[in-house]
Amino acid sequence: MQSHDVDYTILGNDIQVLEVELDPNETVVAEAGAMVYMSEAIAFETKMGDGSEPNQSIMGKLFSAGSRLITGESLFMTHFTNRGSYGKAHVAFSAPYPGTIIPLDLCELPQGLIVQKDGFLAAAKGTKISLHFNQKLGAGLFAGEGFILQKITGDGKAFVHAGGTIIEKRLNNELLRVDTGCVVAFEPGIDFSIARAGGLKSMIFGGEGLMLATLRGTGRVWLQSMPVKKLIQALAPNGGNARKESGGVLGNLMGGILDE
Repeated sequence: MQSHDVDYTILGNDIQVLEVELDPNETVVAEAGAMVYMSEAIAFETKMGDGSEPNQSIMGKLFSAGSRLITGESLFMTHFTNRGSYGKAHVAFSAPYPGTIIPLDLCELPQGLIVQKDGFLAAAKGTKISLHFNQKLGAGLFAGEGFILQKITGDGKAFVHAGGTIIEKRLNNELLRVDTGCVVAFEPGIDFSIARAGGLKSMIFGGEGLMLATLRGTGRVWLQSMPVKKLIQALAPNGGNARKESGGVLGNLMGGILDE
């Protein structure tokens, strides 16, 4: 199915809003609860599935919806359509936490894009959002992230949300090591795996976690500076102080013991 050709504007800097402009009968699909405002001509309907396969059977829709539950997303998606007879209409979306919106033209990504399970925000109707399992089982067993992902394919516009500042890296048969929660998306040509974060002392007292994500290959990678998990830890009572203590005074004391 050919995707609808939607126009868009991204508003704001640190806490961004995506405003999509729809011609009559154009549709954009978004995560449930992401809508901020919409024009009078916009009609919305909650459905199971992304609408990329209009002739899909009931069992196919149930499987697609079940796949979304596995990724931790809502069972349903909301379809917003301009039902006006003439003129353009607008609908706007935001993510549930502060961050940056990444606009993507899937025509430039013929193999699609692999996205972290909570990264998808919205897309033109015709975009397929499917479940993607990382072949490296260790990504799920040790890091807790990166095993169950989403794959976005199509030929229209799609929008991904990430926390903090976005960094786009282009790897040319290179290796990049990243905090596991900081990986937002990557092209299918990139191999995603998990590696141990240094020696025993660094793993326990370094404050960087036990494992790091390893991205290897040729293609683009998108990273975020503030994953939602780190944001929650920073806002939790004594969360930041506890982390500093474990990597600071306690780390120095125990580090000296381990060095002896």
